[in-house]
Amino acid sequence: MKTALTIAGSDCSGGAGIQADIKTMSALGVFGMSVIVSVVAENTSRVISIEDVSPKVIADQIDAVFEDIEVDAVKVGMLSTPECMKAVAQKLNQYKPRHVVIDPVMYAKNGCPLMQESSIDTLIQTVIPLSTLLTPNIPEAEKIAGMKIETIEQMKQAAVKIASMGAGAVLVKGGHYMGDAQDVLYDGKEFYTFVQRRIDTKNTHGTGCTLSSAIASYLALGEDLKGAVEKAKAYVTGAIENALELGKGCGPTHHFFRFYPSK
Repeated sequence: MKTALTIAGSDCSGGAGIQADIKTMSALGVFGMSVIVSVVAENTSRVISIEDVSPKVIADQIDAVFEDIEVDAVKVGMLSTPECMKAVAQKLNQYKPRHVVIDPVMYAKNGCPLMQESSIDTLIQTVIPLSTLLTPNIPEAEKIAGMKIETIEQMKQAAVKIASMGAGAVLVKGGHYMGDAQDVLYDGKEFYTFVQRRIDTKNTHGTGCTLSSAIASYLALGEDLKGAVEKAKAYVTGAIENALELGKGCGPTHHFFRFYPSK
């Protein structure tokens, strides 16, 4: 069985973070493993508090996985502090996994910050160069590229700029636009545009986590980058179409919609 490791924060309400990643990997037929970097007390409406795991324990978790089980792909999500980023980067440099999909999580769905403002420089200098693929949404891409993004052309410009920082490829997610959701993939040479119809629902908690872990899963299963993104987007669209009416805020998607109905 192919394997994938998620390095990210936890979500006790189950819709995002480590929990969403493991559900996604399991749904796609990949054995999921996890390294928890932050414990996040959150639900569908708000983030209450964050407790960061020490860099030593982060490093120890990564060692525990890599010294025992072959890792076919890695997904990296929430990294809230420079110290956390450096610990993860050191270990990824040590083990050099073939596929590293990095979702530069900066905000929860409700807008609560999940990355310290002071961490952006460390993210650019230390983490981004390790990525096979970086998957920022538009607000994240704006922060990293240092530019406003309001058009597809600007999404492409931002992708090129971010790739020049060392990312192997960049997927700028256009879900914050009105109209159909368009994502732009830049693989270092070519652009590819992926369009999915926008689904009218507030229940999109954890979609970024789900997409990045789905891409990592498909890469682990042997898909090329374009194919992995295409299949992952189709999977996420299905999960949103079958989203769960749980909680008082932005409810979670249904990661196992292919196996049983949401109602």
